[in-house]
Amino acid sequence: MASQLSPYQLRKARETYNYFNIFNAISWNLLVGIIITLFALRLGASSTYIGILNSTFYISLFLLPAGKLLARRFSIIRVFSTTWILRSLGMIFAVAAPFLDYAGYRNLALVFILLGVFIFQIFRGIGMIGNNPVLSELASGADKGSYMTQIQIINSSIGMFGSFLIAMVLGFDPSIFIFSLLLVIGVITGVISGYVIKKVPEPPREKDIKKFNLVNLFKDTLAQDDLKHFIFILFLVVLVSGVTRAFVVVYAREVFGHNDGLLSLYSVFGSLGYLMAGISVKFLVDRIGAKPLYLVCVILGLVSIVPVIFFPIAAVENMAGAILFLAFLFFMLNFGFLGSEGIAQTYFLALVPQEKILDLGIIYFFIFGVAGAVGSFLSGIFLDFLVMLGVSTFVSFKVLFIIMFVLTLTALAMQKKMKPLGSLPLKGALEVIFSMRDLRAINLLDKLNKAEDSQQEEILLGALHDTPSSLAIDGLLDRARSPKLATRLEAIRALEKLQRLTEKAEQALIDDCLNNPFTTAYISARILGKHGCKNAVPFLREFIASTDYMLAGEAMIALAKMKDEEFRPDIEKIIMQTNNPRLKIMGTEALGIFCSAGSLLCLIDILRNSEKQLYLRDEVVLAMSEILGTQRKFYPVLVRYASDNSLAVTLGMDEAEAAYEFVNSILSKKKKSSKNNITAIISAAAGFLNAVGGYVKESNGAELSRWILELPDDSMSVIKPVLSEAVVDGDLSIYDCLRLLIVHWAAHELRNWAVKIK
Repeated sequence: MASQLSPYQLRKARETYNYFNIFNAISWNLLVGIIITLFALRLGASSTYIGILNSTFYISLFLLPAGKLLARRFSIIRVFSTTWILRSLGMIFAVAAPFLDYAGYRNLALVFILLGVFIFQIFRGIGMIGNNPVLSELASGADKGSYMTQIQIINSSIGMFGSFLIAMVLGFDPSIFIFSLLLVIGVITGVISGYVIKKVPEPPREKDIKKFNLVNLFKDTLAQDDLKHFIFILFLVVLVSGVTRAFVVVYAREVFGHNDGLLSLYSVFGSLGYLMAGISVKFLVDRIGAKPLYLVCVILGLVSIVPVIFFPIAAVENMAGAILFLAFLFFMLNFGFLGSEGIAQTYFLALVPQEKILDLGIIYFFIFGVAGAVGSFLSGIFLDFLVMLGVSTFVSFKVLFIIMFVLTLTALAMQKKMKPLGSLPLKGALEVIFSMRDLRAINLLDKLNKAEDSQQEEILLGALHDTPSSLAIDGLLDRARSPKLATRLEAIRALEKLQRLTEKAEQALIDDCLNNPFTTAYISARILGKHGCKNAVPFLREFIASTDYMLAGEAMIALAKMKDEEFRPDIEKIIMQTNNPRLKIMGTEALGIFCSAGSLLCLIDILRNSEKQLYLRDEVVLAMSEILGTQRKFYPVLVRYASDNSLAVTLGMDEAEAAYEFVNSILSKKKKSSKNNITAIISAAAGFLNAVGGYVKESNGAELSRWILELPDDSMSVIKPVLSEAVVDGDLSIYDCLRLLIVHWAAHELRNWAVKIK
């Protein structure tokens, strides 16, 4: 989804929204964060009251239709800004609560807290109509998930810092009027956030403005399987998230008896968990997708519930152990469930078409509201009911968390039906998460996106070449279209190291071959061959006739790697006709890769005409050794000969003598073998030694030619006549490297004969 804003406008709008988010996060933490729960608990609030207080957060979401009606009459940003200011001012009732308690009206003070929070949430619910359209407009492009998570990181960072300061303040058990002071600061920062949001550009309005009908909207939503599955899963996860995170504060206070300072300190760990979830998601979401991360966060949330179920009552009195346990619990609950709430919105925005964001956003928040409100309200009543029946607070919370555990398992079981939306499967996502190579590649890609010049890009692309990861494909393809040649070269080189190419990458490489001869085309052809891209075969056949000889050569090699045997004769013709040494060498290499004995005659013909082309001779001989199946062992022999040409005779005789000794050694161990077979091979070994002597010392290949033809292996019906003729060809006798190859091959066959003898 492309933004309506230019890159500059988008950057400025994001900066403004980040400022709004900072003031909004400060206001939220000071007005309706953990502080309001601690305030109510200080005044003796029951679990039912806490449940009602927490449910107002979710009930507010039912007012989104009112916001939609206002948004049709006024601009979305105006509605957003005005309601954000009014919601903060509504908390003045809560500011007055300490004074009422001081005057002896504690119940009235609790009513004022609830009234202030209720007004806050009413205006918040109306203003939330602008949330999804604004985020959808700002979170556009390839970094959508990353930017969405950046907002989460800002919120969690401020929440952690704010909770730490609150813990420091409340740790000294100050007067209840400290809550008024903190709330006043929250009101001020909330009003500021309302003014800041006015500067964000107005998001696009709906093109089709029709009468809003919530019932029909629900019917349409439930008629779409993908949305329906997601809505059910969202309902369960939000319900569990709301209950566990709200009542863990009551759990810490009622079961463990910890004071406000410690509870605020635990909130720091909770915010840290949310922050770590945000950082992790931001780092990974654009590379592996929202679905697997959503699943991972819910699994972590499930894991965090387990310790509460099995925590022993005897450990409650252990202060050090209790503090560590609760710090871990707050951290994991927020990491898992708050992280899942954040990634759920990213998934939702990717699932829903742009033109339906506003309407379906209402459904999203309705489900959010119903799940949270029902869960919080009923959980508060449930806990008080169990206590009324005489069940201990400790056991009551165990029962509550067991129910939450079962609901979370149900949500996990349903997530198989969620639409992937291009995400990796869970197994693939976990492999990435636990792969240092993939994580390093993601880090390099993030740096690449922020590179300020082509030199930085080249350095980072070089690092990606050394850190091959399939996650880098899209980023590399973007750089493969760079206007700078060096950058394109590095990007395409990095693609070469990948284990697998996508269809998109294959097509991009084919296009590069077509459009960029004499520059990067030859590298792309090489990659297509390396990865066996069958769809590229028709194009590679055409590239062989290209005037770009590097492209033509790499196309030959690529076709050889894909065993395009039908086109091999055409490659042989081109090699024989061309006068370009490099193209001849690359074509020769291709014939070696084909490994077809039928190409031996062509290679020998090339050798006849390469007297002054040293490296071409060597390439031809190596290609022949590949076809003969001896290259791995023959290559060291050729290297030694190349370093000292005077060793030709010595190296040839060494091959013959070593083979003769090997035969004698093998035969001594085969006492039960047929005497006729043993006599035949002993005679052949002795004859081979004499034949090689005449061939390498006197250039007389007649005896070796006869010996080759008498080899018993009929599978070499093509090879034997070609090589037997080559040893008696006077034009070829000048090539010591060829003579060494034939002797080496013959020695190899003699060894095989000895091994197979029975």
